[in-house]
Amino acid sequence: MSGTATDIAVIGMSCRFPGVDDVREFWRLLADGKSTVATFPAQRAVASRHPSHPDAASVRSGSFFAAVDGFDAHFFGMGGAEATALDPVQRLGLELAWEAVEDARIPAAALAGREIDVLVGAAPSGYDLLRRLSGTDRDDHYAALGSSGAMVANRISSLFDIRGLSLCADSGQSSSLVSLALACDRISGGAVDMALVGGVNLIVDPESGLGLANLGALSADGRCFSFDERASGFVRGEGGAFVLLKRYDLAVADGDDVRAVVRGWSVGSGGASSRIPDPSPVAQAATMLSALDCAGLPFDTIDYVEAHGTGTRLGDPAEAAGLRTVFRAAGRTRRLVIGSVKTNVGHLEPAAGIAGFLKAALCLSRARFVPSLNFRSPNPAIPDFDAHFEVVRAVRHWPGTPGRPRRAGVSAFGLGGTNAHVILEQAPERPVYRGAADTDAVVVRGPLPWVLSARSEPALRAQARRLRDRVESDAALSMPDVGYALVTTRSLFEHRAVVLGAGRSELTAGLESLAAGEPGPGLVTGRASSGASGKIGFLFAGQGVQRAGMGRELHAVSPVFAAAFDRACALLEAELGLPLAEVVLGEGDDARADQTVFTQAGLFAVETGLVAMLAAAGIEPDAVAGHSVGEIAAAHTAGVLSLADACALVAARGRLMQALPPGGAMVAVEATETEIAVALTGMAGVSMAAVNGPSSVVISGEAEPVTRLAAGFKERGRRIHGLRVSHAFHSHRMDPVLGDLGQVAARLEHAAPRVTWAGALDGRVGTGPGPDYWARQARGAVRYADAVTALTAQGVSIFVEIGPDETLSAMGAAALDDPESVVFTPVMRPGQPVGRALMTGLAEAFVRGAPVGWAAMVAGGQPVGLPTYAFQRERFWLTAPDDRDAADADAATRPVAEFRSELSAVELVRAEAAAVIGIAPRDGLVAGPDVPFKDMGFDSAMAVRLRNRLTAATGARLTATVAFAYPTAETLGRHLFSLLGASGPEPASAGGPDEVHGHGLSSPSDDELYELIDRGYA
Repeated sequence: MSGTATDIAVIGMSCRFPGVDDVREFWRLLADGKSTVATFPAQRAVASRHPSHPDAASVRSGSFFAAVDGFDAHFFGMGGAEATALDPVQRLGLELAWEAVEDARIPAAALAGREIDVLVGAAPSGYDLLRRLSGTDRDDHYAALGSSGAMVANRISSLFDIRGLSLCADSGQSSSLVSLALACDRISGGAVDMALVGGVNLIVDPESGLGLANLGALSADGRCFSFDERASGFVRGEGGAFVLLKRYDLAVADGDDVRAVVRGWSVGSGGASSRIPDPSPVAQAATMLSALDCAGLPFDTIDYVEAHGTGTRLGDPAEAAGLRTVFRAAGRTRRLVIGSVKTNVGHLEPAAGIAGFLKAALCLSRARFVPSLNFRSPNPAIPDFDAHFEVVRAVRHWPGTPGRPRRAGVSAFGLGGTNAHVILEQAPERPVYRGAADTDAVVVRGPLPWVLSARSEPALRAQARRLRDRVESDAALSMPDVGYALVTTRSLFEHRAVVLGAGRSELTAGLESLAAGEPGPGLVTGRASSGASGKIGFLFAGQGVQRAGMGRELHAVSPVFAAAFDRACALLEAELGLPLAEVVLGEGDDARADQTVFTQAGLFAVETGLVAMLAAAGIEPDAVAGHSVGEIAAAHTAGVLSLADACALVAARGRLMQALPPGGAMVAVEATETEIAVALTGMAGVSMAAVNGPSSVVISGEAEPVTRLAAGFKERGRRIHGLRVSHAFHSHRMDPVLGDLGQVAARLEHAAPRVTWAGALDGRVGTGPGPDYWARQARGAVRYADAVTALTAQGVSIFVEIGPDETLSAMGAAALDDPESVVFTPVMRPGQPVGRALMTGLAEAFVRGAPVGWAAMVAGGQPVGLPTYAFQRERFWLTAPDDRDAADADAATRPVAEFRSELSAVELVRAEAAAVIGIAPRDGLVAGPDVPFKDMGFDSAMAVRLRNRLTAATGARLTATVAFAYPTAETLGRHLFSLLGASGPEPASAGGPDEVHGHGLSSPSDDELYELIDRGYA
């Protein structure tokens, strides 16, 4: 197999080796000339079956993780039973695949549903030994899935919901590089545009290496001496690496960070040219020449080859002989630099090729040769070594050649003769990609937001620590670039935080607070329920919160706000013939701001601008409500009124009310609606103007009785507050203008609302206002508390206050019985710069689930590399024996039950179900016979355990899926009784299928099983 001339870009990389958690640390290990080789950790010991074997020491030397039992099951959506059953190579493969995608600066959701291949080189880790020792191979529902090699790739495809080829390759030690070559073939042939390729290797039982020792492949010295005179074999290694590949032209077009370019590739077999497992120099040379032909490159342009370099007695001389054959065929005259990553991290067997590939890609991108360790003098079995080859012993610059990029070859050879060779090239220099920098599209200029999220609160704190460490270690890192990368290249999870800051020190201080789990200035944290956004309600403020110059600062820092405000202002000024913008955007001492005509029109213009600004930030309402004149802005936002009609209505309302005789008063009183209603009995000239909360009512009307009524409550220890208004709104003093206002409204076109509408006139969700609404609304009481409660009942959990103040937010929270389940966030806050106020409001909504488009706040940034996800690993490991085996053994020793009736069979099932879920039942009972096992908390593994206990107790042969087909104690008990009858259990027959399953009982068909799974039983 060989490729075509289509170039393939490497856009994402990940790796894990002992003591090496990522690509940055791997490069540091290579450049420092360090090795991870040691001995098998004592804490991972598996009972030795061959303690005195002469090769015991050699199999325990290698590059081993301190532990391989940790896994973030919650992140990958698994329960404990499934995670425990999972071979650790599957766990490692999932983590590395995720990290490779993150390293490529692609949110995982962007891959969902696409034709993208997943190809993995892997082999079983030996975890099945523990599965057998623990006995879980007999009763674990997840055992088959946990041990399947194919599942490494399949789980990754499922993780990202990608639909291309999903394949786990096994060609021995060349598996991962064969996988990469196959992926390149698929991309160059047009089958897919992208592929996720990797290899993983773990060693649960070091004695599994005795077979390799018997072949003479393992080093007796515990080190790998590639191409050295001391070469005696290799040491085994654990770890893995993944890369994300993409068609080069598409990668360039999408602005991807290309780390290296794959120019050529080939896979071939030695056939009968040598005896297995002896390597074939002829076959290896043929594969390399085929890769060169694929790339269309002469061998003389290859500067370096990352060799297979096992350091075995036959392997190194054969590989050198194959390279000399290529020398002769290509007419090469200059020496070739060679090395082997196996001297650093051991032989990763199926993952060895991808480890070498990653090393070569890093050397290319960093223009450095790194030392190949343990080389002192050439293997004497390789003639004229120094004439053809050079092994680098210290890190040094990789000089470029004028007119061409740096190039490297990577080889991987399998014991069975399957060889792979890949040719890599330095990625071309390209202009730095930056996001759109259109300043007119920027929502607001304010503090920089850094957005982080995770699947758990500890992981969120760990993410903060990782980011803080990265920022502190790289003084050249741009803070806007970090902000841009956080919101454009990372997946979004339910635990969320936003750090707001004007510069590096504020931002890192916020990260410190987040990492410590402490509050801090500029830090907003929260959780979005089940990772989904709640419904969003906009609350529009009414008269009383206005101030002179309330739109000035926002108009200066937000082009989006300014454009929408100017449109509304132009229409309002045309209706009123007054300099509205002069007042709203002017200085803070303009007394005209409190004149009704300016107040109401000014509030509408500001609120229209705020809605446009929120829309540009990705926030659209699912529901609206307004307070007094704020209802007109709510109606416009809901699509009930056009902008022109809404402006006509608000201008008429303000002009008519302004023309009323001044006087009257409005006072907010700490009292219940009932208390105010009783106090108003028989009192003239006073109305209830607003019900803002359970103990928050506004009264309005003639000044003397309003003042007298309020004073009475003050004498009783209640708080009162006079409102700054020019007229007594929502009282009988409005009656003279209601007719004219109704006539204006009648001329306007009203549409049905596009979102849920809660009218403040009755506090109920309704069909939206009609022309007759506005006169009644100007006279009647504002039932704000009821409107908020009604929207909460409709599922609104995020309320955004639209207006220049935060009064509605405070009143809304006070109106609810359970305010903790709902967030109220203003977007303007008196005394706080508008940019910070808006960012804080967006952050408060976002952490509760609102879909904020943060990219609009950091436009123009560069998607720089960030730390990958901070997995929170817990121990999931098979042990022997465990309590489940003890329970099953206990069940097997109990006397066989005798059924005298169906009821006795049902009671047996109930008792065994109680034992499975760990309840000490009274009289052997756990739940009613008609309660589904699913409702008792059963999962599939528990259902299998129930089957095992019933088989032990009755002798009946039952299928593993019997609890799916008979999902209650009653139905399963009757089934048992029908199998065994009133005479009691019979020994299981050794007859045919019908007898084995018990008198004709068969497993559900595929269709039946899938139906059961869909219903939640599995």
